[in-house]
Amino acid sequence: MYKNISLRTCVADAKIFPIPVMVCQSIKQWPENERPRERLLEYGAESLSDAQLLAIVLRTGGGQKSALDLALEILNVFGGLKRLEVATMNELSGIKGLGKAKIAQVKAACELGRRLSREAIDKGPAFSTGQEVYQYYHNRFDNSRKEEFHCAILDAKNRMMRNYRVSVGTLTQSLIHPREAFREAIRESAASVIFIHNHPSGDPTPSRDDILVTEKLVNAGDLIGIKVLDHIIIGNRSYVSMMEHGYIK
Repeated sequence: MYKNISLRTCVADAKIFPIPVMVCQSIKQWPENERPRERLLEYGAESLSDAQLLAIVLRTGGGQKSALDLALEILNVFGGLKRLEVATMNELSGIKGLGKAKIAQVKAACELGRRLSREAIDKGPAFSTGQEVYQYYHNRFDNSRKEEFHCAILDAKNRMMRNYRVSVGTLTQSLIHPREAFREAIRESAASVIFIHNHPSGDPTPSRDDILVTEKLVNAGDLIGIKVLDHIIIGNRSYVSMMEHGYIK
């Protein structure tokens, strides 16, 4: 049984800045450290207000307004991002300075946000046993003549965020480097991972290299703070869980 891993959230010192009051002036004329794009690059997107982020999407202003002035007006008209997301083309075109190109940019940004939100909700299964991992993965390796090494990236509830194929080829210590094995898990801020690979011979019995690679990855996971819950070896209608066999404590 896999135990849930609690996420420890470390919040860096946020640098939230007031919106500069420079009405009717091109953003290019502002001091460089006041421009939204430059602020984003230096401090991160999370440090910007909704209006500043929208100004970056708009890129330029219109109707004697800067991009930030235009962004503020749009948010004031619609009362925030929620109503802006569902605004019609006709409603958006009623704002002076917001032409077809800018409307397309705004609608595209809203759609990307909607898709990202839907993708975050639509996760894979939650794994609690090696049998569940085997049932999910075994069809991927049917008739495979090469070993494939995969990483199931999990959230704090052991639900799969996504699968990442680390490598294809005979499993050796030199082939599976922790840097590559954990690369996407680090990027996704994973709570834990399960590694999966197949034995084309059909016999899932762990080899010496399988054991050494597992030990290496478990140690690497401990160092970077991503728990390795299991390493599943899939054979012909059978599997071996390295955790269930005592290779992972």
